[in-house]
Amino acid sequence: MTDREAFQQKYGIIGQSPEMQEIVDVIRQVAPTDITVMVSGESGTGKEIVAKAIHGASKRAQKTMVSVNCGAIPDGLIESELFGHEKGAFTSALDLRRGYFEIADGGTVFLDEIGEMPLATQVKLLRVLESGEFMRVGSSEARRTDVRVIAATNKLLEYEVQQKHFRPDLYFRLRSVNIHLPPLRNRKEDIPALVEQFVKETAEKNRIKFGGFSNNATELLMSYYWPGNIRELRNAIESMLILEGGKHLNEDDIRKYLREHSKVATDRNLPVVSNRTVEQAERELIYRALVELKSNIIEMKELLVGCVNENSLQNSSHAQPQNGNGILTMDEMERRMVATALDRHKGNRRNAAKELNISERTLYRKIKDYGLQ
Repeated sequence: MTDREAFQQKYGIIGQSPEMQEIVDVIRQVAPTDITVMVSGESGTGKEIVAKAIHGASKRAQKTMVSVNCGAIPDGLIESELFGHEKGAFTSALDLRRGYFEIADGGTVFLDEIGEMPLATQVKLLRVLESGEFMRVGSSEARRTDVRVIAATNKLLEYEVQQKHFRPDLYFRLRSVNIHLPPLRNRKEDIPALVEQFVKETAEKNRIKFGGFSNNATELLMSYYWPGNIRELRNAIESMLILEGGKHLNEDDIRKYLREHSKVATDRNLPVVSNRTVEQAERELIYRALVELKSNIIEMKELLVGCVNENSLQNSSHAQPQNGNGILTMDEMERRMVATALDRHKGNRRNAAKELNISERTLYRKIKDYGLQ
């Protein structure tokens, strides 16, 4: 076993594709340092696993690693969560509370969905990165902390900076090293190893004797688009084994657990460029974002056609926002997608946000903006 393979086994990084081998080499290089790392990639590509590997292979491994989902914390609470608060700092502050940066002193703070962090909080995060200083909410006393920050995002932060949703100084400070995780569709040679691992874990955990896959079933797993990436693959394997009772699975058995995305899979299957320059990487990210936007528009149109029939549009009692050609605006299309998702999940915002592939906080904002409360 090579050193690289031993490292992957120790930290649960599965994959022998060139892209993953390159990423593992970068992780091994940066882990012993204190440099800030940005991990980018689509949802479900394994960004937290990379963060844990960096922490585990660092000199801070014996200290705490705190994982924070910035998209799941309301705007009014995120500063208190990160930096703590004094007793009486606000109405519900009944006791003094230490924040994550104080708790993780000497260790690592992993900031997932960093693109969802409010601008006001970004200023304070930049101060921590630059000087190690922070203040609890309701306090004027500067405190110090020694933490390594690893951030992750599924957004194109360059675009967020242009739209003034993300501070450029924080963006450049965070991207000292950028590790971009390719989507699963771009490293399909890793699927068999991932399937084998997930089958093993699920079978052992649930005491299932699995009968295996047919050749056609294996081909389907390899050819499927996997829009939810590794997370979707893991969930699908767990569901297949448990709900099918561990029986031998054929193509028809598996198809029941896969979403149909074949119509846009070809357009989205973009190559991953190895040994690229920063400029090449940025161009690739922008190109990928444009193609994803095109694909999302196609999906939005298909969803609206399926959910809103022509008669209901013609007989609607309220005016429908349209452009000069009588076509629905993007805002109206988005509003209907949000409303449809909420209705499908009976108002469960967490499930609706998951279906729409956005954070819960973003969903709350859209509900408010479109008057869907």
